[in-house]
Amino acid sequence: MDARTGGRVDAPASTTEGWPSASRSWYALIVLTLALMVATIDRGILTLLVQPIKAQFGITDTQITVLHGWAFVSVYALLGLPIARYADHHSRRLIIGIGIAFWSLATALCGFATSFLGFFAARAAVGAGESAFAPATYSIVQDSFPPPKLPRVFAVLAIGFSYGGSFGVILGAALLGLAASAAEWLEPVFGLLQPWQMVLVLCALPGFLLALLMATVHEPRRRGFPPGERPAGVVPVAQVFAFFRENRATYVPMFIAMGIKAMLTFGSGFWMPELMRRTFDWKVTQTALLVGVLGLVAAPLGLMLGGWLAERFQRRGYDDANLRVLQIATVCAIPVAVSFPMMSDPWWVMAGWALNLFIISLGIAPANAALQIITPNPMRGQIRAAYQFVFNVVGFGAGSTCVALFTNHVFHDDAALRYSLSTVAAIIGPVAALLTWYGMKPYAACVVRSRTWT
Repeated sequence: MDARTGGRVDAPASTTEGWPSASRSWYALIVLTLALMVATIDRGILTLLVQPIKAQFGITDTQITVLHGWAFVSVYALLGLPIARYADHHSRRLIIGIGIAFWSLATALCGFATSFLGFFAARAAVGAGESAFAPATYSIVQDSFPPPKLPRVFAVLAIGFSYGGSFGVILGAALLGLAASAAEWLEPVFGLLQPWQMVLVLCALPGFLLALLMATVHEPRRRGFPPGERPAGVVPVAQVFAFFRENRATYVPMFIAMGIKAMLTFGSGFWMPELMRRTFDWKVTQTALLVGVLGLVAAPLGLMLGGWLAERFQRRGYDDANLRVLQIATVCAIPVAVSFPMMSDPWWVMAGWALNLFIISLGIAPANAALQIITPNPMRGQIRAAYQFVFNVVGFGAGSTCVALFTNHVFHDDAALRYSLSTVAAIIGPVAALLTWYGMKPYAACVVRSRTWT
C-alpha cells in the first residue's frame, strides 16, 4: 500500500460522536500540561546543581549523571508496566493524582539527602511517582480529542515538558539566590540545609496542589477498540506481547529512534550550564537564565510547528505523516547538534543550542501521536509504559551519561566537555535517522488499520 495515499477509510460514526465537551477536554489538557511541567522542573533545576552536589558528595561527572538519570530510571522501569496495566482499566485521574503527590514528596526528600546513597534512593522514589504519569495521561488525552487533532494536542502537552525544563533553570537560578536566607529561616523546622538542598525542597511544593486538582479532571470514555474486541478485564500480558511482536517492524524502530533522539535533547540540556562555565567561565546562573528564556521560546515554536506539519501531511494523504515529521526533525538536528558545542563565541553556542532545541521539538508531538494512534485502547498504557522505559533508559539515563563517559574516559579532561557533546551527537544522530526511516512504511500500514477501530 502506498504510504502517500494509503487507501483511506472513513471513520465509523462511533469514532466521531460522543466526545467530551471542548471545555472539559481542554481543562483536562491544561491541568495535565501543568502537571507535566511540574514533573520536569526538578530536571532543569538539577542542571544548575551539578557543582554543589559534586562538591557535597565528592563525586565525578559520571556519578552525577547516575543520580540525575539512572537512579530515576531504575525504579521507573520496574513500576511502569504494572501501573500501566492498572491504568488501562481503572481510574486514570486517581493514578495520576497519587503519582504527583508521591514524586513531589520524593523531590523534597532529595533536598534532605546527606549522602550519595540517600540522594540515589530519593531520586529512585521520584521515578516511582512519575512512572504513574505518562500511561494514564496519554490515555486520557487520546480519549478526549478526535484523532485528527492529536498532533496539535500532544504539542500543547509537550509544552509542559519543555516549559518544565526551562522554568526549572529559571526558577533554580532565582531560588539559589534566596535559598540561603530561606534555609536559615526554616532551620527550626528542617534543620540546617545547604542552599542546593533548600532549592529542591521548595520546588516540590507546587506538586501537592496539582495532585488535589486532578480530582476536578473529567475521566473520558475509553475509545480505540478493534472491531469486536472490547475486553471486560485486563488484557493478558501475553496478548500485549503478541501484539507488540506482530507489529515489531513499526514499534521497535520507533522506540529506539525516539530514545536515541532524546539523548540529543537530554545530553545537551543537562550539560549546558557546565559547558558554558567550563569553556567560557560563565556563571551557572547567567547560563540558566538565558537557557530558560530561550527554551520558553524555541521549544513551543518547534512543538506547534511540528504538530501543524503533521496535520498538513495528513491532509495531503500521507499515512506516515507523524513519522515523516520526526524524520525531518532528526535529520536537520544532526549538523546543528554536532557543531554548536564547538563554536568559539559563547553567544553563538547559545544560539546553536536554541536552534537545536527548536528542531528537535518539531518531532516530539507527532512522535507521541504516532504511538497512541496505532495502539488499541486496552494495551495503550502498557505499550506506552514500554516506550517510556526505552525513552528514559536510552534518552534520560544514557543521554547525559554518554557525554560524561567521553569526558572522563576518552578525553580525560573536564574542560573537554564540548568535544564530548559534539562526538556523541555525531555518533547517535545518524542511527536515529536511519531507524526512523526504516519504520515509516510499516507505520503507515498500521495507521490505515487503526481507522477501522471504534
